[in-house]
Amino acid sequence: MIIIMFDAHKLDISDELKTVLDTLKPHQDKIRVLLNKADSIDTQSLLRVYGALMWSLGKVVQTPEACRVYLGSFWDAPLRLQENRLLLDREKNDLLHEMISLPANAVVRRINELVKRARSVKVHAYIIHYLRKQMPYMIGKSEKQKRLLDRLDREFLACARRYNLPLGDFPNVDQYRKMLSEIKDISDFKRLDKNLVYEMDRVLTHDIPLLLQKATTGQNTNNNKGSGLPFTNMFQSQSQIYNRPENDDQGYYSYPTYPNSN
Repeated sequence: MIIIMFDAHKLDISDELKTVLDTLKPHQDKIRVLLNKADSIDTQSLLRVYGALMWSLGKVVQTPEACRVYLGSFWDAPLRLQENRLLLDREKNDLLHEMISLPANAVVRRINELVKRARSVKVHAYIIHYLRKQMPYMIGKSEKQKRLLDRLDREFLACARRYNLPLGDFPNVDQYRKMLSEIKDISDFKRLDKNLVYEMDRVLTHDIPLLLQKATTGQNTNNNKGSGLPFTNMFQSQSQIYNRPENDDQGYYSYPTYPNSN
């Protein structure tokens, strides 16, 4: 977890902080924002400050979801204004809540990263398979490959439609084009082994959910043992993995029956 603290009376995002946030882009899902000294302003002003902070963060933190912003007053002195005491206490508990659940959430995050990498490998295999099928058998390979690379963005769309692949799993077009430009002949790649794809789908739809279930079940067990804190129900990270049917020519398939090794 990466905590970035703002004072309620100073919400400016400096150039130095922008540089730090740009450096943290690969870890933006770990960023949490703490609005400190929230006891020094009344409820109406707190709403305005919170909205201004969210607006400022939206310009520098490029994430699909808004950053989690906690309200608090972390110092030894008593609260200056008591009208937000219940809110600040709940926010403090939520922050402690998330910090204690970090070990279990880290396991879930690693599983999700594994899923992301597996889906990327699957998309890469289908891209190469699709481009390889567009290549001629004998004459004009270099010219055809150049045309495919020039319109690689459209080939990505065609590949996604043909094999029911989510466009969000596709790599950056320019980087992929640069990588393929170093390949002399795309048709030299081996044929796609559909059995390996089926096995990967089985792992994504069966093994990974079981692994997530074990991770979250272990988290519940540890929480129920008691931690000495006034809360026991930890935040549960859930991840749903949807199975997308694949077939070279039709867009659907049934899992093959795997023969015994004997």
